[in-house]
Amino acid sequence: MKVLLHICCAPCTIYPLKVLRSEGFEAMGFFYNRNIHPYQECQRRENALKAYAEQVNLKVIYQDGYDMETFLQNVVFREEERCAYCYHDRLKTTAVIARRGKFDYFTSTLLQSKFQKHDMIRSIGESLGKSYGVPFLYRDFREGWKEGVEASKRLNMYRQQYCGCIYSEKERFYKGREHVAKGMEQIE
Repeated sequence: MKVLLHICCAPCTIYPLKVLRSEGFEAMGFFYNRNIHPYQECQRRENALKAYAEQVNLKVIYQDGYDMETFLQNVVFREEERCAYCYHDRLKTTAVIARRGKFDYFTSTLLQSKFQKHDMIRSIGESLGKSYGVPFLYRDFREGWKEGVEASKRLNMYRQQYCGCIYSEKERFYKGREHVAKGMEQIE
């Protein structure tokens, strides 16, 4: 049984790949993340995945180009719904590739993170699976989140600090207007 595994990053690949292989699946990876900003971040994640894939003998299909503009055009003025668009875009592209490659299933490493919206991912994946004729393989990989984190640290793997999009980068690093106001008080 062949499964196409959408990969968001190398650290989130560790546990899902282990589980899929233990269940007898022949897994192939698909790195498709045009939501990631800035470009250097996308490159860091891709390079980390290339190094890990080589270590664990995982074949991976890598996205062509860097089309961040399309992501932004589709979420502007709908920022609160950006995750739904992002999940749909990545899972739809994975389903299309899975159908072309005659895979038995497709799934995603997004299901590894305890920070992702699992119900939404599952719903979108299952709907796309029906539309494209390749079942979405749902597994709650969160139970191995800690194991994956520890393994990625042992492997000295690049570990990102935010989901990937410019909005999640802001949420992670921007301290808010009260921080700016306090800084202004010190200047005065």
